Amino acid sequence: MKKIALVLFLFSCFSYAQEIALLKYNGGGDWYANPTSLPNLIKYANQTLGTTLKAKPATVEPGSPDLLSYPFVHMTGHGNVVFSDAEILNLRNYLLSGGFLHADDNYGMDTYIRREIKRIFPNTDLVEIPANHPIFQRPNVFANGLPKIHEHDNKRPQAFGIFIDNRLVLLYTFECDLGDGWEDPEVHNDPKEVREKALKMGANILNYIFKN
Repeated sequence: MKKIALVLFLFSCFSYAQEIALLKYNGGGDWYANPTSLPNLIKYANQTLGTTLKAKPATVEPGSPDLLSYPFVHMTGHGNVVFSDAEILNLRNYLLSGGFLHADDNYGMDTYIRREIKRIFPNTDLVEIPANHPIFQRPNVFANGLPKIHEHDNKRPQAFGIFIDNRLVLLYTFECDLGDGWEDPEVHNDPKEVREKALKMGANILNYIFKN
């Protein structure tokens, strides 16, 4: 049944115009942070990967039935994240049906998102994704794994994942802040090479979802 659901999910994604979404969650965290991030990533992916993503991302709530319409959902923020029991069930069904969630810690989300991920998959642990995983290899090679974009606590950047039947369904990026690197240049005044590195990693994530 899961395989049938996955096939139907992917069929729906490629039968219509491709669209990705930003997750609007409860708990008080600023889910709306980095407003220019996804539009810039979409533009970059369309230019470099040949994707045909809509220029403006959708906004979707974790309990919405519309969640299943998006093959890629991104979430960010600096603070608390709280999912209701119904939202947990909907997110779990979404991810088991072929969806992909990327949680990007914008600094301050770590404790809360780990707690909520454990609620989504209580019997599956977050594991660090090795540098040789395809998400770091195509189309841009990151030999050391997740790149460092912004400094927070002088810790190394880490990418964690939830794998279901050997498929990465949830990516959690920590001590990296990819979303900041995707923003317009004047927002953080990042050097061009830092923004390029962030966009290339973002393109790898989308490539893994759409072309892997």
